[in-house]
Amino acid sequence: MTTPDSSKPDFVPTDTPAAAAPQATGTVPAGPAGVPQLPAQTLGQPAQPGPRVVVGSYPDYALAQQAVDHLSDNKFPVERTSIIGTDLRLVENVLGRLTTGRAAAAGAASGAWFGLFIGVLFGLFSDSNWFAVILTTVLIGAVWGAIFGAIAHAATGGRRDFTSRSSLQAAQYAVLADAEVADEARALLVRLNWQASGAQ
Repeated sequence: MTTPDSSKPDFVPTDTPAAAAPQATGTVPAGPAGVPQLPAQTLGQPAQPGPRVVVGSYPDYALAQQAVDHLSDNKFPVERTSIIGTDLRLVENVLGRLTTGRAAAAGAASGAWFGLFIGVLFGLFSDSNWFAVILTTVLIGAVWGAIFGAIAHAATGGRRDFTSRSSLQAAQYAVLADAEVADEARALLVRLNWQASGAQ
């Protein structure tokens, strides 16, 4: 007498859906709606621009801007151009001597602007006189700004007794265009140079 093998199931279904089959290693498992499709990696990414070549060089930004504006006026696709500054340097223009009085005045001005902002906010949500609220906050802001400005200048110990404004400048500005339209851009810029020189 043979005993039934308990290791084997009594019932083996024959209509098992294909989605229940084991998936290969590294694939996405199937869900209720089937195997999901992964989007392409490049979907939605902008196309990379092609190589660009120099079509004009100018000593300052105003001339480079004028060149691109001339291209735009002549219906050139300016979205295929760019302006690149080379040999960047930091230029600090000294505006004048800074004393404790000037530091206090500058602090008072910035404090008054901040006080005006706070006063407008308080005036919108206050039942009292709107003008009086703004005037009070401006005065308080100016006084505290002057105090902090004078203290900040005194704390430097005279190491920086001047005011200045810093800016980045380039030694040269180059106008670049895509290689496919570079010849057209050069022709238009040559025409601009002829007009600027007064030639007929």
